[in-house]
Amino acid sequence: MNILLLSDTHGNYPLAIKAVDEAGPVDHIIHLGDGLEDAAIVEDITGLPMTKVIGNCDFSSSAVKDAIISLAGQSIFITHGHRYSVKSGLDGLYRKALDGGASVVLFGHTHLPLIENVHEVLFINPGCLSQSCQNTTYALLSIICGKVTARIVPVA
Repeated sequence: MNILLLSDTHGNYPLAIKAVDEAGPVDHIIHLGDGLEDAAIVEDITGLPMTKVIGNCDFSSSAVKDAIISLAGQSIFITHGHRYSVKSGLDGLYRKALDGGASVVLFGHTHLPLIENVHEVLFINPGCLSQSCQNTTYALLSIICGKVTARIVPVA
């Protein structure tokens, strides 16, 4: 299973669509907040299954704040990250992942791409696709035969 990770689009849905085009075939898209309207546009255009969570700059009372989902047999915690103080470190996310039995954590908010293993929990932040970001990136997450890999990809 190939999963496209987007975050912090902040109204720049054209760049999100470009990321979809560049990513090649994916089975699922996850948008990690600060651009729920962009996520809806991407979902409508691509027709791909999408999971999304609310960010601190999204204004929706019905959107999910965070969730633990299962994809290809992996338990994945998804959140924007602001509620877990991610700008100060990964401790809050790590505790939440352990409490929920997640082996993968996906988050945004910092606008900085990151792939890091902490005590067998894989943390991924795809970075930012906002026009205000100096480096625009997304991430690709692959789950094949139980093996999880990820990479950060700059938008060309």
